[in-house]
Amino acid sequence: MGSSNTALSDDDSATVTKTDSDSDSATETDEEICNRYDTCLFREDEKVLAYHSRFIYLAKVLKCEKRSNGWHYFVHYLGWKKNWDEWVGVDRLMKFTEENLQKQEAINKKLKEERKGEFRTSKRGTSLVSMRHPKGSRGKKRNSDSICKDKQTVPSDSSEKLVNIRIPLTLKKHLINDCEFITHLGKLFILPRTPSVEDILKMYLDYRYKKDNIMASSCNAVREIFKGICAYFNKALPVILLYKSERKQYRCIITEDLRPSMVYGAEHLLRLFVKLPELLMRADIEQKTLLELQKNLVDFLKFLQKNQNALFRSIYHVEDVETSTSKPDI
Repeated sequence: MGSSNTALSDDDSATVTKTDSDSDSATETDEEICNRYDTCLFREDEKVLAYHSRFIYLAKVLKCEKRSNGWHYFVHYLGWKKNWDEWVGVDRLMKFTEENLQKQEAINKKLKEERKGEFRTSKRGTSLVSMRHPKGSRGKKRNSDSICKDKQTVPSDSSEKLVNIRIPLTLKKHLINDCEFITHLGKLFILPRTPSVEDILKMYLDYRYKKDNIMASSCNAVREIFKGICAYFNKALPVILLYKSERKQYRCIITEDLRPSMVYGAEHLLRLFVKLPELLMRADIEQKTLLELQKNLVDFLKFLQKNQNALFRSIYHVEDVETSTSKPDI
């Protein structure tokens, strides 16, 4: 949690601090507070947005319980292990609405900006420590002095290597829905997907050539960028882009002569964009090249957003590998 709603990572950490919502009740009247605590505002299985560590995360209400100090809700953070589930008060929850999703994006973005300077030095170089888990870090705690020392050892231009890939809100909803269907409803995508990742990248390149009327040299540059994206996808998919319940399906359908990019579609390709900033930060790429790459990746996301009705045809089956996969005619 803490990087683009990636619902695909289990190793992020958070420090527990007072949430922004904790101070909201200060402006309420005594009657309003009583009404709010006496009324069950959320129901079981309802998708909600939950505050933790000042960040806002996507969650699901599993249980509701009336206590002496008001209603409490047992929530599961979508995309995270069950051992992170917890009881929270009404002040920590918000309805899952378009307005609150925009609020989530704005608040999380602001907090990430504030924490961009938190780096740590490792044997492999410097890496950003900005991802936070809603339940706090389970590793060894680090005091403020050690953090300050780390900051002093980081070169002043380290943050410039960060790649900012902002996923549009309408595309984030696809990630959220996939998480819900796959991890909670036990469904899988019907494979192969049409269009496939390779089909989508080819469609985008054709779109770019017509849109920009670019010269041959520029065509080659753009083609090489997305050839690299395709290679990233094929390597990353079985490692970091699949939910646990999808791995058996992957093993059943992917063979030596069949690349993932020939079978999977826009839904899994979008997951790669959640991970790309972290992957590219570790790559040995010059800043100028990174900026050009970022420009092209942002344009590609706009292409996905514009054509999402044709590209995101999320068709699911109940989790049964034999019925949810079929070998493509290639």
